[in-house]
Amino acid sequence: MSKVPVYSIEGKPAGEVNLAQAFQTDVRVDVIKKVFLAEQANSRQPYGLDPFAGQRSSAHFHGRRHTRWGMNNKEMARMRRIHNQGYMNFTARVVPQAVKGRKAHPPKAEKNWSQKINKKERLFAIKSAISAASSKTLVTERGHKASNLILPLVLEDKFEGLKTTKLVEKTLLSLGLSQELERSSIKKVRAGRGKMRGRRYRIKKGPLIIIGKDEGIKKAARNILGVDVVEPRELSLSLLAPGGHPGRLTIFTKSAVDYFNGL
Repeated sequence: MSKVPVYSIEGKPAGEVNLAQAFQTDVRVDVIKKVFLAEQANSRQPYGLDPFAGQRSSAHFHGRRHTRWGMNNKEMARMRRIHNQGYMNFTARVVPQAVKGRKAHPPKAEKNWSQKINKKERLFAIKSAISAASSKTLVTERGHKASNLILPLVLEDKFEGLKTTKLVEKTLLSLGLSQELERSSIKKVRAGRGKMRGRRYRIKKGPLIIIGKDEGIKKAARNILGVDVVEPRELSLSLLAPGGHPGRLTIFTKSAVDYFNGL
């Protein structure tokens, strides 16, 4: 069991706290990736076409042999066609290869995308991601500006009661996160078709703040680009390891560390 310093909201040392087994778990990238993909699959919204799309037509098939008005020996493909509709007479419909026809294999809304994950496996993945957030090597490899920090960063519980964005930013700057906040404040226009699909901008993931209890900090910090604030019961791999890549820069309050020490 190791000890790390606890900082005040002014950025000065204000004691120490013990780190239990959760912060020293083996970092298993494969398990983290597996649980992350399962979380993404379980949050996926079902989508699909109308089951009758492309089939609402009077087109039908005259294919029987030796009958009047049959379509045999007419030098045309044997598919459903519109009949007795003037200039649309014998126009193909319904079949996938026809104009305005149905899709051959459309996505179906009833498809189940969810994946099952064992409870112990999910808990191990969260502990593993927390342990990765305590490794300066993994955090810096992920792109965070944390070379001058002592990880994990632990703040006193007074931080949970901050009410304004200005005070939260002041505290983060006092901890030496100016470069990190500057990095995550860049808002870029996404390349490709995503611009017209509701995800026009890309923002880098900044610090994750884990608190024991919300006393105003969530509302105060939500306007800082790249910063997320969660309680331990809300934790997921999408927050701890965005994209399935462990090592997100994480700030804990003392009560949050005590919670993980009890796991």
